[in-house]
Amino acid sequence: MAESRVAFDLHIPSDVEYIEGVVELARQRCRELKLSPTKCSLNVPVALSEALSNAILRGNDKTGGKAVRVRAIITDTDLVFEIVDEGPGFDLDECEQDCTTAENLSKEEGRGLFLMRRLMDRVESFRDEGNVVRLTLHRE
Repeated sequence: MAESRVAFDLHIPSDVEYIEGVVELARQRCRELKLSPTKCSLNVPVALSEALSNAILRGNDKTGGKAVRVRAIITDTDLVFEIVDEGPGFDLDECEQDCTTAENLSKEEGRGLFLMRRLMDRVESFRDEGNVVRLTLHRE
């Protein structure tokens, strides 16, 4: 099993104002790992912003007093982000839609998951002390 270390582990209030700061911290970690500029400036910020906004707006239902946990884990091969909200969870495959098809072009739902899956190497969702979305990006 690959060795891992935690790059950061944050608990933020369920408020969209905190997204930018978390994304900037993630961007810094990407640069420290010498990931490609595209991964640091596009893939990670967009996918992480989408996951955080979904956790806050959908998972925690915009409810004040709730929190979101964001953890970044670095292994020899991957950079992994785990976003945990206090919501009931969801079926990842059931929620994603192909936003490029004619019937979905005008729908807002599902665009975030669509982007996350295109920008990250793996996207998973499961329950573990809250609803967890795990974003994995290969370092190479």
